[in-house]
Amino acid sequence: MKLTLSSILASCALLALPAVSAIAAESGADLTKKNNCMSCHGVDKKVIGPAFKDVAKKYKGNADAVALLSKKVKDGGSGVWGPIPMSPNKAVSDADIKVMVEYVLALN
Repeated sequence: MKLTLSSILASCALLALPAVSAIAAESGADLTKKNNCMSCHGVDKKVIGPAFKDVAKKYKGNADAVALLSKKVKDGGSGVWGPIPMSPNKAVSDADIKVMVEYVLALN
């Protein structure tokens, strides 16, 4: 069998597929469960904090929503949805927070 550059590259690409799928990002829904967001939020009903669908509705059309809400998730805060503060989530990566916020905003 004659090895060509294209056949070598094709073989390498096939070998890399399992590694790529193994490190694929988790979905926003999975991350909200993993990071205990669902302890205080429901998708379509208020628990302690607002329902995710209500958040999506409130920020619909806001071009800065992802950055604004990502900062709120990371640093915590209070006053927007009532007096109960949201705890900061400093241990959650910025990338995971962005995926979760994008998921929430897409529920609109």
